[in-house]
Amino acid sequence: MTVIERRVWPVGALCRAVADALDARFNPVAVRGELSGFTRAASGHCYFTLKDANGQIRCAMFRRSAGLLNFSPRDGDSVEALGRLDVYDARGDLQLIVESLSRAGQGTLFEQFLQLKAKLEAEGLFDAARKRPLPLMPRGIGLVTSLGAAALHDVATALRRRVPHIPVLLAPAAVQGAQAPSELLAALLALYEQARTGAIDVILLVRGGGSLEDLWSFNDERLARAIASSPVPLVCGVGHETDFTIADFCADLRAPTPTAAAELVARSRQDWLDGLAMAQDRLTSSAGRRMDSLAQRLDVATSRLGRPSGRVGLQLRQLERNAQRLRYAAQGRLAQSERRLFQALDQLRRAAATRVEHQAARLDRSGLRLTSVDPRQVLQRGYALLMQPDGSLLAHAAQARPGQAVQALLADGRLDLTVDQTVMD
Repeated sequence: MTVIERRVWPVGALCRAVADALDARFNPVAVRGELSGFTRAASGHCYFTLKDANGQIRCAMFRRSAGLLNFSPRDGDSVEALGRLDVYDARGDLQLIVESLSRAGQGTLFEQFLQLKAKLEAEGLFDAARKRPLPLMPRGIGLVTSLGAAALHDVATALRRRVPHIPVLLAPAAVQGAQAPSELLAALLALYEQARTGAIDVILLVRGGGSLEDLWSFNDERLARAIASSPVPLVCGVGHETDFTIADFCADLRAPTPTAAAELVARSRQDWLDGLAMAQDRLTSSAGRRMDSLAQRLDVATSRLGRPSGRVGLQLRQLERNAQRLRYAAQGRLAQSERRLFQALDQLRRAAATRVEHQAARLDRSGLRLTSVDPRQVLQRGYALLMQPDGSLLAHAAQARPGQAVQALLADGRLDLTVDQTVMD
């Protein structure tokens, strides 16, 4: 008879397994009920129970979410809570971690969210099988966000710190408002064209946190289908860790924040250097072990030889010669490289000097040519320029009339003259 062994769970492990199952099956979840036992602790966290005629569930609303409440909850209020189911390990209690709370009747947007989520999930857009791994070392990173968003600064800072050598291609788009879905879609399609050319290997779609209304652009069906059709892996970093959008489910990977999205696609350069150092250490250790093993085999072989000293000495001399050749070869290569470097530097200096001399000679020749055509040089030889009263040059006798006043411009001054008569050659 076959005996079936039962699995024995540690209590904490069972609580976590149940919590994981709840998260995969239900979250995020919306619940409608009546408030009961509402209290706000000194820490700012709120604790209460949601109940109806058929049941009740304990709830916790942490300080950050409680700070976003736009009304004062009171026992007996009919409310709608958006959150996630979890198990409180310390007591093994089922509880709802509430991320937003509104009066009953204000959950229309979330109903639309759930309907679209169910539709796309049924079509397989969220399937884990279609999620692709991120490239270890992308050639380029595409980024979609608003130019005025804090997320842009956060992502740029993270990428500059971790991978300053990888180019980033920004496709700006509005991330909130009526025009945001169309702009986000256009920005993604523009990056898809770049991805097909090989310019980028991964895309980041990011914005900061906000309310359900603020993030509603990322619940657009057209945008969801475009994300699912991305030619390269796409990481969605929208909102804070507790925020969820349809875009998160369609992306290849969801990041809790924009900064985390940048860090997921940008493995630090120091990590690669550390990895190389570890590989070098392993290689050195492996080579050392191999040398030790060969030395041990040599010792064994030596001990088995009748007259081992001659052969051992021969092998040692051969090893010494090989080591010496290796040193000489390394020194020769180094000296050769130094000579080539010095030769290149000398050639560069000579070429620069020749270039300067050539330019100086051209400058001198140009100066001589300019000097030769300088009118003042001609006047120095006894010539004069005749000018009419209007300042125009008097170049021909036919231009002058008897009695006309003219000016003679000499090298050291000017003469005022009167024409007595004109004689033509």
